[in-house]
Amino acid sequence: MAVKNQVQLITYPDSMGGDLKALNDVLLKHFADVFKGGIHILPPFPSSGDRGFAPLTYLEIEPSFGTWDDIRAIGEKFDVLVDLMVNHISRQSEYFQDFLQKGRKSEYADLFLTLDKLWESGEPVQEDIAKMFLRRPLPYSTYTIAETGEEEKVWTTFGKTDPSEQIDLDIKSQLFKQLMIDFFMNFKRQNVKIVRLDAVGYVIKKLGTSCFFVEPDIYEFLDWMMELANSLDIDLLPEVHAHYTTQYKLAERGYWIYDFILPYRVLDALMNKSSHELCHYLRTRPQKQFTMLDCHDGIPVKPDMDDLIDTQEARKLVDVCLERGSNLSLILSDEHKADDGFDVHQIRCSFYSVLNGEDDAYLAARAIQFFAPGVPQVYYVGLLAGENDLEGVKKSGEGREINRHNFSLEEIEQSLKKEVVQRLLKLIRFRNEYEAFNGEFTVMDSSKDEVRLAWKKDNKACSLFINLITNKSVIEYLDLDGKTVQYAV
Repeated sequence: MAVKNQVQLITYPDSMGGDLKALNDVLLKHFADVFKGGIHILPPFPSSGDRGFAPLTYLEIEPSFGTWDDIRAIGEKFDVLVDLMVNHISRQSEYFQDFLQKGRKSEYADLFLTLDKLWESGEPVQEDIAKMFLRRPLPYSTYTIAETGEEEKVWTTFGKTDPSEQIDLDIKSQLFKQLMIDFFMNFKRQNVKIVRLDAVGYVIKKLGTSCFFVEPDIYEFLDWMMELANSLDIDLLPEVHAHYTTQYKLAERGYWIYDFILPYRVLDALMNKSSHELCHYLRTRPQKQFTMLDCHDGIPVKPDMDDLIDTQEARKLVDVCLERGSNLSLILSDEHKADDGFDVHQIRCSFYSVLNGEDDAYLAARAIQFFAPGVPQVYYVGLLAGENDLEGVKKSGEGREINRHNFSLEEIEQSLKKEVVQRLLKLIRFRNEYEAFNGEFTVMDSSKDEVRLAWKKDNKACSLFINLITNKSVIEYLDLDGKTVQYAV
């Protein structure tokens, strides 16, 4: 299959030079030997909101980004990973636009979850809604059908606006299944190697449950998706923000999962100068994971870290992040907040800024990520040691813009001159090329203010030592002649 145990880049289609052609030029010019694990291109499809995450279709590329030819061109040199928002599609999609016109007479009507599919009367029951894990005040929106003037209530898990731009799909519908087959066949034609199933935890709607990661139904759905992907030789990466035990269940079933716990653990170790929790976690976590520190959203806290953190201690860490310019996304439903009211969903920041722009601390964070078993992903802002984009937040009113700066070609060239970026590139190359990372991983005993990690395969061995007081990191490895070499990260 496609997943390689080497470093991947995550980027928007327009974040490194303005479009997909420019992205490919930048990759070939500066990073041809860097991202051997592939390129995760955040949604390049026509979209009506949420920076690509409200797609109209997966059969086309947004014309301002380029065409499928550009994606295939990137795919010649790098494995391409794209997102599939399996839970929802844009209100502006041809499917929902047809429904808005004709209502139940639309050929696409069954693709959507009208409320009578849950409640026989078609009227929502507050008692059921109270049990749900909500992403907006109500899980549905009301739309007026053009031909009849009738109102239809349709399930909408996500969306900042009311009515929402993101319309949930009915996974039980035959139309849905055919749509997925069409989308995956197209991904195969376009040489896409990995598909991330975004928001997959929300696909099952069942009264009396939280409507989030509903078992065992979710596994039946994922198994069907996996069968489809496997038939086309495409790897699948389910994206689930949930209690860590939920992720572990997926891992037990052989799925790739995201390590949404590592970013907080690394931050905590570096800020509080204590490796205790980090090392315990690294000893016990599943190994088949994609690792990350930063992304287009934020550092996960709740629900990913539930039962893993003391909320009072977490509040202190969050306060330091806020002092360093971060902003927060919060949990909406009271039922899913901590008993003491702790409600932080994600800490939004550049990872470089949240470490106070300290080069050694930032390189130590990356070294831990790269030594943790799994496929490491580096977000483009992190690659270029970008700082909090407070101007972007002010301009857009969207807190997540803090870590979504679009780099011009000139800014990329400037960033590459930074010592911290050159050091990071050297570290990525080492992680890609040193054979021991395909062997056996050990968390070595260390004092509280140190981290010691090691890998061994045949006659290759390397270890990482980090002094958390100074944030200095040293890698020791055996070279081709079997000599011990020390490398200050």
